[in-house]
Amino acid sequence: MKSAAAPAAATALVLAIVAAFPTPAMAALKEGSKAPDFTAPSFLAGKQSSFHLADALKKGPVVVYFFPAAHTSGCNVEAHLFSQAIPKFKAAKATVIGVTAGNIDQLAAFSSETEHCSGKFAVAADPGAKIAKQYDAILAQKPEWSDRTSYVIARDGTIVHVHSNLDPHGHVEETLAAVQAMKKK
Repeated sequence: MKSAAAPAAATALVLAIVAAFPTPAMAALKEGSKAPDFTAPSFLAGKQSSFHLADALKKGPVVVYFFPAAHTSGCNVEAHLFSQAIPKFKAAKATVIGVTAGNIDQLAAFSSETEHCSGKFAVAADPGAKIAKQYDAILAQKPEWSDRTSYVIARDGTIVHVHSNLDPHGHVEETLAAVQAMKKK
């Protein structure tokens, strides 16, 4: 007699192996596309406010990075890497905003914890992944969450750089290089 747990265990093992290898996510919005405007509740150093892309673009370029969920391993790494690089983004007059549809009830804490955002940049809640859908940044394995896609948006609202990969490493370097290249022009 076969155990019913065996197929479930095999499926879990396969999913764990697939998740362990970084795979590119699919970002439909391409460089040169117009970035959809959005307004979302956001948190900075634990305090709630509202983030409006059009207002942020008046100050300079904006890095909009989508991440699956607060307090998950890859997202913790990515937020920490962005927090460490914020002085360089600010030097280039760029705003960084993290956007997620996952664990949005934890964003206030996530935004202030030193091992994550350190209160250095805002994270926006995206209930129902509505913003992520506009940017075609939906996690295939869990469509109610956003994937890991980073966009650099110029002051005129044009997307100038896209980096889409579930591996949290590389997003900061890619977006910072794009922002710095814009500043040199």
